[in-house]
Parts: sequence; structure tokens; C-alpha cells
Amino acid sequence: MHANPILFSGMSEHRNESATLDEFPPAGEEVQSDSEGGAMAQESPKNSAAEIPVTSNGQLEDSHEHSFNRDLKRSLPVGLGLSETKITSHGFDSTKEGVVEAGPFPGKGGRPQQKSGPVVLADEVKNPAMEKLELVRKWSLNTYKCTRQIISEKLGRGSRTVDLELEAQIDILRDNKKKYENILKLAQTLSTQLFQMVHTQRQLGDAFADLSLKSLELHEEFGYNADTQKLLAKNGETLLGAINFFIANVNTLVNKTIEDTLLTVKQYESARIEYDAYRTDLEELNLGPRDANTLPKIEQSQQLFQVHKEKYDKMRNDVSIKLKFLEENKVKVLHNQLVLFHNAIAAYFAGNQKQLEQTLKQFHIKLKTPGADAPSWLEEQ
Repeated sequence: MHANPILFSGMSEHRNESATLDEFPPAGEEVQSDSEGGAMAQESPKNSAAEIPVTSNGQLEDSHEHSFNRDLKRSLPVGLGLSETKITSHGFDSTKEGVVEAGPFPGKGGRPQQKSGPVVLADEVKNPAMEKLELVRKWSLNTYKCTRQIISEKLGRGSRTVDLELEAQIDILRDNKKKYENILKLAQTLSTQLFQMVHTQRQLGDAFADLSLKSLELHEEFGYNADTQKLLAKNGETLLGAINFFIANVNTLVNKTIEDTLLTVKQYESARIEYDAYRTDLEELNLGPRDANTLPKIEQSQQLFQVHKEKYDKMRNDVSIKLKFLEENKVKVLHNQLVLFHNAIAAYFAGNQKQLEQTLKQFHIKLKTPGADAPSWLEEQ
């Protein structure tokens, strides 16, 4: 149902001037009082148009414009002011009806009001408590998904992503680490026992030397044994320095270099579990129905899956690179340390003091006083 058009001026060009004057009162007639205008405005907004005087050319008379504005303001509904309303009209033969638009009413000589720009509301201040709560929620959800994936794999129900070549290298690394730790433990035991033997030999040499001075009849015999034990103690200290150097370098390789690589491996395995957990979620959603409720969930799951896939690929690449460099470093370090250990042990038990000392010089090993801490690998470089 269309509202009746409100007409003020601009009558159709097909109607003559006399018809316009017949429908509206002449300009010379007196406008009704304010009280009568208000009463007519309450009866119907259309009655106000009947009281609007026009000139012979169909335009509003300026002298009555103020009265018209007042009457029209009274006839409008409450809450819609005259300054907020712009009314346009067309002739009867126009195809368009009257339009009421929000805007200033353009009076004669009046200045149009400027339209205000868009109102921009400032972002609400983020609540730290809500941010922490959201982080806890995401962490809990991620932990739940990963735990469910781990249990499913152990029960044989869930599938897991496996890189056969990379997994084989990781297994070999872990097995070698255990074997290197065993060698390290045995070498430390040998070092402890050798230290005790050197200490005993030194004490025994001192005892022989003392008896050599006090026993004139056995002076030479005690003297030979004292010199032998002191020489063995000195060579033992040299060998002990080589063994401690070997232990320090192997310890650095096992407990720092390899351990750092295994830490990256653990991060890779965690990323793999997260990747499989979100992959499983996406597969389950894709197997279900697709409707207005599930499509947003599928899209969100696809985004999360892509994020964890990129993380998994990055960690897998990092592990591959670290394993490659570790293998090169391990071969170089162990080659030097095994050569050192062999030459030092062989020279010691062969009684070749010169060769034993030359071995230490070859690897830039400096002996410390007995009982002092073994030099670290970094100090020797």
C-alpha cells in the first residue's frame, strides 16, 4: 500500500494555470490562525497542504513559508523534526510518488547542514584475563587432541605419519648415543682406577726412596724400585691426561651435540603428533555430512591442519639438516679421539715415554698437577 503523495509545487505541465488557482487558495487570502492550523494538522497531514498559498506560477509564497513550516512540524510524528526532513514531490502525471528523505529542510536563504561522517568506534580495551583464558582454552584443546592421538596410536586404532628414512636415522642415533654413553662410563672408570694406581705408585716410590737412604746394605735395590715407581707414576699421569682429554671430548659429543639434536627430534615428534591429530579431525569431518553447520567447521579444521602441516614439514627439514651435520661432526671428533686413545695406551704399556709425550703434544694436551680437574675441550682449543 503506497502512501498518498504530498504535493507542494511543480504541477504537471499539462495542467493550466487556472486549474492550479482553483485547487489552492489565492495568495491574497489570509492564512488561518495557528490554532486552526494545529487542529487541522492533528486531523491529517494532508490538510496542511490545502492551507498553503501559492502564486500564480505555482510556487510557494515567501510570506507564508514560516507558517507552513510551523504547521508541517506539528503535523509530523513525534521524534521526526522538521530540520531532519526533506520532502519532495512531483506532478500527478509523474511516475514517481512523493519521497520523504532524511536531511535538512532547505528554507529560503538557509544554509544546508553538513552531513556528519561515519562514526568510528574505538576498539575495546582487551582484557588480559580474557586473553589468558583464551590461551588456556586453546592449550587445553590442543593437549586433548594430542593425547587422544597418542592413545589411539598405542592402542593400534589411529594412523600415524612415518618418514621411514628419517625414522631409521633417528633410531640409529639413539642407539649410538647409548653405546657412546657406555664407552664414556667405562673410560671414566678407567680414569678413576688409573688415578688411584698413579697415586699408589707415587707413594710406593717415596717409600722405596726413604728406605734406600736408611738401609745401606739395600741402598741400590730400594733405589732401583723407587726410580721405577716414580717413572711409572709420571707416565701414568701422562696417560691420565690423554684419557681425561678423550673423556671430555666424548662427553661434549654425547651430552651436548647429540643431546641438542635429540631435543630437535623431540620437537619434531611433537609436531608430528599435532599434525596427525588435526589430520584425523579433518578426515572425520570430511566423512560426515556437508551442510551450513559443518562447512564452517570443515574450513576451520582445514586451516588448522595446514598450519600444523607447515610446522611438521619445517621440523622434519630441521631434523634432517641437524642429523647430517651431526654425522659429519661425530666422525671427525671420534676419529681424532680414538687415535689419541690408542696411541697413548700403546705407548704407556710399551714403556715408550718419548712416544707417549709426543702423542700428547700432537693433540695439544697440557698436563696439570695431580688431583686437578681435567681440562675441558673448550679450554684446550
